[in-house]
Amino acid sequence: MARFLVNRLGQAVLLLAIVSMLGFAILHLAPGGPLSQFALSSQMTQEDLDRITRQLGLDRPLPIQYADWLWRMLRGDWGNSYRDGEPVLKIIGAHLGATLELMATATVIAILLGCWVGILGAIRRYSIFDQLATVGAMVALSIPTFWFGLIAIYLFSVTLGWLPSGNRHTVGEEGSLLDMIHHLIAPALVLALVETAMWGRFMRSSMLDVINQDYIRTARAKGLPEWRILSQHALRNALLPMITVAGLQFPTLLGGALVTETVFTWPGMGRLFLDSIGYRDYPVVMGILMFSATMVLIGSLIADILYAVVDPRIRVG
Repeated sequence: MARFLVNRLGQAVLLLAIVSMLGFAILHLAPGGPLSQFALSSQMTQEDLDRITRQLGLDRPLPIQYADWLWRMLRGDWGNSYRDGEPVLKIIGAHLGATLELMATATVIAILLGCWVGILGAIRRYSIFDQLATVGAMVALSIPTFWFGLIAIYLFSVTLGWLPSGNRHTVGEEGSLLDMIHHLIAPALVLALVETAMWGRFMRSSMLDVINQDYIRTARAKGLPEWRILSQHALRNALLPMITVAGLQFPTLLGGALVTETVFTWPGMGRLFLDSIGYRDYPVVMGILMFSATMVLIGSLIADILYAVVDPRIRVG
């Protein structure tokens, strides 16, 4: 186990280094740059732009800029926003809670609903329910998330008036739990839609593999009730591969959160990321990129460890 952890941590550090170098290079080599927002002002002279360039350290070679940024980040200084001068960590912390709230709610919905659909589809293979679930999953995986978000806004907000069309709370009711839940329903369901389809497909496949095993036939031959066979034997083993799936779903969930937060004007990290790109706020963009990459790698590492602990057949050399 120790060797396994060391290998995984080494791979994670290497991947983070590659992500940081590629992200930093792409941002700083893209057309425009962080000075483009200042150049739009008619009162900004070339002398002012040169002074801002020196203050931000943008006049130095790109490798020097990267080395300075990396050294400060490793010491806990992720820099300050070009937009308002606030520390990057403070800005990310102010938006992190909203994203975690949305992702956690969508994950719970997707796991519960997806596993139920997958299990029922495996038990009733090729039934009408299974065929409808398969078609629904293909539709959910084929259509972009933003389209579902727009349809949800049009149907439940504009037409029926049941749900708010955006934001995290109503102005003046920031402390109301019911108001927060009311605003959370639509974006959480939209974000959970694709995840539910993926969980349902994976769970169905895993359950089909398990219920065709010899020990399930033996349990049936012993006369055990079907509900006991499914709950204590089949489901327990079918859930093992889903641990790895949970770790691999995190990047998809982050990408979906970015789109969902933008459509529903949800004040999370996804919307902050797009706004920061629009303002060429490179410190904030790099901070969100590194934070997200770290969370993805941690999720994958935890999934690998849990799988190795739960399934004793796996040998970790």
